[in-house]
Amino acid sequence: MDPISAATHADPYPYYAQLRAAGGLMFDAALNLWVASSAQAAAAVLAHPDCHVRPQQEPVPKAIADGMAGQVFAQLMRMNEGERQRCPRAAIAPGLELIDRQAVEALVSARLMTADAAGLYNAMFRGPVGVVAALLGFSPAQGRIISELSADFVACLSPLSSAEQLAAAHAAAEQLGGYFVELLDEQTTRSPLLSGICERFAAASSDQQTLIANLIGLLSQTYEATAGLIGNSALALMQHPAARAETTRVDDLVAEVQRCDPSVQNTRRFVNAPCNVEGASLKPGDVILVLLASANRDPQLNDDPDTFRLQRPNRRSFTFGAGRHQCPGQTLALYIAGATLKQILALSPFPNGLSWHYRPSLNGRIPLFSDAPQA
Repeated sequence: MDPISAATHADPYPYYAQLRAAGGLMFDAALNLWVASSAQAAAAVLAHPDCHVRPQQEPVPKAIADGMAGQVFAQLMRMNEGERQRCPRAAIAPGLELIDRQAVEALVSARLMTADAAGLYNAMFRGPVGVVAALLGFSPAQGRIISELSADFVACLSPLSSAEQLAAAHAAAEQLGGYFVELLDEQTTRSPLLSGICERFAAASSDQQTLIANLIGLLSQTYEATAGLIGNSALALMQHPAARAETTRVDDLVAEVQRCDPSVQNTRRFVNAPCNVEGASLKPGDVILVLLASANRDPQLNDDPDTFRLQRPNRRSFTFGAGRHQCPGQTLALYIAGATLKQILALSPFPNGLSWHYRPSLNGRIPLFSDAPQA
């Protein structure tokens, strides 16, 4: 196991503990990058102004730079610094914080859910994007298509994607852009969420392509991270039968899962200028792998961190990031996951006896379920 393959290991958490014990920020010669494993080191890296989300010499991955997916990627707030990050964030983030929880629960409960692997797959990968699409003003039929296109687009974000997947990502980016052009042209029928986003964005910029790119980014962020949160929460219910009691607070369950078994296990930062972080002298071009999942289990951050505890006081987590790049969709993701878990808990019978493996990824921990019993 290494700090990257750990993301999809059956149980990476003892390994993360070993890394923390060896030092919060250490250089891994085999991977040729720095590894931040402690809460203190993770916080320092995520807050440092010279630790950027993309390498200076490659703002867009070479594999997609010449296609439509690359054009979208180049404008994403999560992949930029400075004003290119602040402007779309200031437009989108406030609306996500004000979304009505009951509206989310109504959208989730309107979808048929079945107590099998196919039902969980749809709940994880189709439902969340459908909810966001509906909140933005798309029809249910459009939402189903947009969920499929979002699944194709997110392939551009993974170094593991094949040439065929990248070609599909470019096509999906173009189609999603077309859907948003049509939606934005409907001036009089915009949803409250989209109206607020457009008003705030127009106050600072007239670049519609940047707005569209970041609306696509909202869908792509929802697709994988929320899928993993729902999947790992369902897995926790399977592994902790006591958590399926009628008195279980779904909010506590989802909050504890995102802390102790997060769908995003790590993120990267790229050093832009000479700097010192946690006593380490870093130079431009250095790469830092921030082990969010390890930092979440640091005893300095949470007491008794390896125990799954629904009633956890002062629960703290790096799962949604920190500082200027903290995920603006945290509240929405938790609402969608919580509403979905309520539906899963209501299934009769509960989907026990499923097997699972983790989807291939360099940073995500997303279970894929099968109706076959676990070996």
